[in-house]
Amino acid sequence: MPATFIQKLTGKDTRLSGFRHFELLVNVFVVVLLISNLVAQKIVPIGPFHFFGREFTFHVSGAQALFPITYIFGDVFTEVYGYKGSRRAIWIGFFASVLMALMATFVVLLPSDPTWPNQKAFEAVFFQVPRAIAASLIAYWCGEFTNSYTLAKMKLWTGGKMLWSRTIGSTVAGQLVDSIIVIVLIFAGTTSWAKIANLIISGYLFKVIYEASMTPITYLVVNGLKRAEGIDVFDKDTDFNPFAKEEANSAAAETS
Repeated sequence: MPATFIQKLTGKDTRLSGFRHFELLVNVFVVVLLISNLVAQKIVPIGPFHFFGREFTFHVSGAQALFPITYIFGDVFTEVYGYKGSRRAIWIGFFASVLMALMATFVVLLPSDPTWPNQKAFEAVFFQVPRAIAASLIAYWCGEFTNSYTLAKMKLWTGGKMLWSRTIGSTVAGQLVDSIIVIVLIFAGTTSWAKIANLIISGYLFKVIYEASMTPITYLVVNGLKRAEGIDVFDKDTDFNPFAKEEANSAAAETS
């Protein structure tokens, strides 16, 4: 049954329910994720920059300006609460995005009153073609789980030291997967592969630089949460299967 499947994936164990700030962070994460989808249509110029005598300007969408923040949340969830905490947040964000896409499409397709002049503007904000919706959802799912898995594994390899290496390393991996999937699925067959490669590389570099520059803030948030929650999770025996069922009394992660 679909309800059972959703409950299995998003159900939390008793370890997560004992944290004071986890649920609030998940709520903020989902809000940022949904807003990044709503503002995706706006294009923002960043620059110009001068490099070796050449001038260039980044052109990013509203989604690209906000969406990297969700990866910072992913780093915080995994580093503080472990892969299981991140897995639950990712699935909740995924289902929330699906629900928003369905509801927005439904409302857009409803007939508008002839005297209301804003239908076109409403469509510009809330309507996305099914191909773009599917591409963004698949890319989000794959990228976020890649990010979380990489950080959890690197935490074991580094013994919990050098947080910067994990946040940047997981971003490099997760954003690469996300950028390739979303651009290829949206533009394959409609534009040249050279243009697709350019979109992937430019968007990828912007997002990696963006998140790397946020490392000091990530440090402050992670260290503050670890002190507040009294926890530091190492995923030594964690099942990294994204579809793994959450057990009521998990002992998969070791805490300090």
